[in-house]
Amino acid sequence: MSKKEKKQNKANGWGTDVQLDIPEDEIWTYQVPGLAAPHVNKPYKYYNLKKAIFVIVIIVAVSLSMLFSVLALQNETFEYNETEKGIEFSKFSNTGYLYELDIDYVSDIEYIPGNNDPATNFKVVKDETKPITSVRQFTLNCDDKIKTITIGPDVLEIDGKAFYSCWALQNIEVDENNPNYCDVDGVLYNKDMTEVLCYPCDHDEYLRQKYGYEKELYRDEVTPEYERDIQTYVVPSTVKKLGEMCFNYANLRYIYLPEGLETIETLAVFKLHERVDQWSTTPSLSHIYSYKGEATDSHFTTQDALGEVYLSLPEGLKFIGSDAFSYNQALQYVYIPESVTYIGHHAFWDTCYKEGKELKGVTVANVAVSEEDFESLEVGDDWIPKYDYLLFKKAIDVNYSAERQPMP
Repeated sequence: MSKKEKKQNKANGWGTDVQLDIPEDEIWTYQVPGLAAPHVNKPYKYYNLKKAIFVIVIIVAVSLSMLFSVLALQNETFEYNETEKGIEFSKFSNTGYLYELDIDYVSDIEYIPGNNDPATNFKVVKDETKPITSVRQFTLNCDDKIKTITIGPDVLEIDGKAFYSCWALQNIEVDENNPNYCDVDGVLYNKDMTEVLCYPCDHDEYLRQKYGYEKELYRDEVTPEYERDIQTYVVPSTVKKLGEMCFNYANLRYIYLPEGLETIETLAVFKLHERVDQWSTTPSLSHIYSYKGEATDSHFTTQDALGEVYLSLPEGLKFIGSDAFSYNQALQYVYIPESVTYIGHHAFWDTCYKEGKELKGVTVANVAVSEEDFESLEVGDDWIPKYDYLLFKKAIDVNYSAERQPMP
């Protein structure tokens, strides 16, 4: 502050100390001229009215906040897009209490006034003038509540990743009038059953209920009957393709593939696993078999019913997608037939591992063609598994011009 400003302030009395002579018995009630009187032990004017207004404002604000939260939840449960082909189901966010989902018409959540129980205070309402025609990828991404999905008659396109990692999903049912899709005992196929589209992650629970098993058995409790009914799957002989992600995370030990299968898509048989105990899982897929007979029933009975059966991938297979069999450390044998022309990157990644000094899993890759012929194929990076070796990763050996190992 300049000297001139200090002089001006002093002249105005602003820089002068003010001493108030206030009697001690008036110290809490003394009123300074020009200021409001103190309210010590005195009620403010209209105090109760102002308090009531304040409380009402708070209640209204909280109520509006709750209402907007409910509306936001309602709007986010189902999301759709308009496309040239119709209405696309693009996103689903579970309320936390939806266990069955119909994919047929545009739906919304309607909340029930006066019901504060989140498990029962809503219902799903449908607009039957707006049929769903397609389901987008990752629509049900990692949902852990939905157990049953029903596909309506107008759904013409379902992306292979639409039901990605739906951990509680037990079965998928398709309207019999749907022209593009069908289900085989809760597993999703295209209509003519030439492609497997989705084997639900928790389909084994559906099978346990169907065949009368009371609970999931841990690995050391599994019986031959349980293995047959729950952990063995026969892909019907009409199938030409295993779709993208179709068996990922399933609890299967044995899969029977038909001779005539041509394509195994990306991540089709990725990381199959089963329960070890209440808290952990372990890889489950130990054998892939191929068969020459005809089969329409996916339930395994005997190998004799499938005609000639042999180990590993079927003759006639052409395409093995990226990560098709990754992380199946229980798998013991792989034979790649002469018919294969494409192997994607990391197709058999982490199917071999080292336990102490012993290699386990797929320790050798058996290939029908010669090394020279194999070099002409289209092959992705790291298609064969590698294991820890000193400070590095070492690829397993490839046995070219190999003969298929006979059935045990």
